[in-house]
Amino acid sequence: MAELDTLDLVVLAAILFGTVAYFTKGKLWGVTKDPYASSLANASGAKAGKTRNIVEKMEEQGKNCIIFYGSQTGTAEDYASRLAKEGKSRFGLETMVADLEEYDFDNLDTIPDDKVVFFVLATYGEGEPTDNAVDFYEFITNEDVNFTEGNEPALGNLNYVTFGLGNNTYEHYNSMVRNVDKALQKLGAHRIGDAGEGDDGAGTMEEDFLAWKEPMWKALAEKMGLEEREAVYEPVFSIVERESLTKESPEVYLGEPNKMHLDGTAKGPFNAHNPYIAPIAQSYELFSVKDRNCLHMDIDISASNLNYQTGDHIAVWPTNPGEEVDRFMNVLGLSEKRHTVVSVKALEPTAKVPFPTPTTYDAIVRYHMEICAPVSRQFLAQLAAFAPDAEAKAEMTKLGAEKDYFQEKISVHHLNIARVLDIVGKGQKWTNIPFSAFIEGVTKLQPRYYSISSSSLEQPKKISITAVVESTELPGRDDPFRGVATNYLLALKQKQNGDPEPCPFGLSYEITGPRNKYDGIHVPVHVRHSNFKLPSDPSKPIICIGPGTGVAPMRGFIRERVQQAKNGENVGKTLLFFGCRKSTEDFMYKDEWEEAKEILGDNFELITAFSREGPKKVYVQHRLKERAEEINQLLEQKAYFYVCGDAANMAREVNTVLGQIISEQRGIPEAKAEEIVKNMRSSNQYQEDVWS
Repeated sequence: MAELDTLDLVVLAAILFGTVAYFTKGKLWGVTKDPYASSLANASGAKAGKTRNIVEKMEEQGKNCIIFYGSQTGTAEDYASRLAKEGKSRFGLETMVADLEEYDFDNLDTIPDDKVVFFVLATYGEGEPTDNAVDFYEFITNEDVNFTEGNEPALGNLNYVTFGLGNNTYEHYNSMVRNVDKALQKLGAHRIGDAGEGDDGAGTMEEDFLAWKEPMWKALAEKMGLEEREAVYEPVFSIVERESLTKESPEVYLGEPNKMHLDGTAKGPFNAHNPYIAPIAQSYELFSVKDRNCLHMDIDISASNLNYQTGDHIAVWPTNPGEEVDRFMNVLGLSEKRHTVVSVKALEPTAKVPFPTPTTYDAIVRYHMEICAPVSRQFLAQLAAFAPDAEAKAEMTKLGAEKDYFQEKISVHHLNIARVLDIVGKGQKWTNIPFSAFIEGVTKLQPRYYSISSSSLEQPKKISITAVVESTELPGRDDPFRGVATNYLLALKQKQNGDPEPCPFGLSYEITGPRNKYDGIHVPVHVRHSNFKLPSDPSKPIICIGPGTGVAPMRGFIRERVQQAKNGENVGKTLLFFGCRKSTEDFMYKDEWEEAKEILGDNFELITAFSREGPKKVYVQHRLKERAEEINQLLEQKAYFYVCGDAANMAREVNTVLGQIISEQRGIPEAKAEEIVKNMRSSNQYQEDVWS
């Protein structure tokens, strides 16, 4: 065989290179970047190379108003966006919305006094900052806070506005905004208008917000020399239909939360920006009554890097029911275009597209919009201009303007946006509303959080959920108001247990997920760590108050103690006060409590309150009072006290009863007993995991 000379080798190499280049074009090189694509690829939500300097960002973008939000469920973020839009459209402010965790605050003292900073802050749990506000809160409330300039007073330059989102059923009502406002005042900053407070516990959050913002705008306009103008809708996003793409195109998002999920390469860290698609190991019904459902689910996290501790929360990422998606599409005249591919692009450099694109109308509505939520009065007022006729416009204007009329016609029935448009328009299609208005005006679909009901010591790679399926009958409404996430979970449970076409209460869900990526009974989840924790010393006595699904974390605690006892540890006295309607209907985990008794012996006792089995209703707080002497003795032994469940009634009454027990048993004034309970809270001897 003839030997190859140098020229032959060069020619062969060139041919090989050309062949490789030809077949890899568009894959490894020569990739044409989609100018409209938005991948949300980075699971942390932060962008590489993005400045954390507030002043630099405002100057770079020509902004004179920045609106920061601290949000856990999306409401504070929604209010921040609404304020930004209104500030721009009514007063010509150059506004931007900003996530607190994306900026540093040591140069707040360099913000010029012709600019204004808003803080829209939710209080989470027991007076804690939301996850994205922790660093800011710790910084601004630090006694030794340091800024770049060393001015005196430190923030004499800063003009600011505050609004807080809280719940009066919690002890530390709106403490986040109150403490931040106090810290800013102490540092010499100038607040414009009142420090607003919204109360979710009283159900007045929206009206509190609307009532606060009008005098605030007046004060701000006066301070900054702004002139009000007629508000005209200016889109924040452009919507471009992509005729060259179909829903089968591999680059089109059909509900995947980011690019890793689109490409099938999802990996951790799994968090609020990046869920883990977890298999459901098992699911079953806990109630034995036909008209109510309570689910137990075990979520398998063994193939992920997720971990949890007993007492933590699990977040479930739901999808909207098909019937509500159809209703929304139909009233907007989009039914025929639901699978049309669109790209969404921010028209304003500081705005964020809240989902990855290109995508479809259907995917946006099904996976990314809170379309089942009750609609806000302000949003109806904004949509009046796009009504299909004069009658509908007049009605929308009236609903948007008159608080009592809106309450009577809309709010009391918990109507969502599609239902309102259908009723007001009398079946007409609202084809004039720009789709961008819904991206801006409808809150992003949020994960739902559940108290984990398993023990990480016993089953570190399986997380248990205990959840009542929400279904509320409302006067004047044909069908019950149904929870989005719990009915989605019920559909998954039905599918897992043999129903080929699960349809809880007539609702259908895309339970196989985008491109069937959730098939095999999977659910998107992430874990949120909690401060609701057992004492580090297992010999300490504990008293657990957990009626209804408030028993969820208590189940985790007791299973943990059972496992500790099996491991040979000395486990202290464990009392569980559990309440439900009837022992024959909703007595959850009855067999498990008997098993716990066998292992823990006299160190475990279950005290039940069946509210509908006797001549008068009996609740856990009544049972607690009956055991006053023992409760006081355990508290004197430094027992830890845990409460989980309804914040508005049960948790408040338990708190009151505990004060009464201490007062009576120790022969001290109630005021002194209440002080003891307050000190128990501050030292974490008294812990709550409550909701309203």
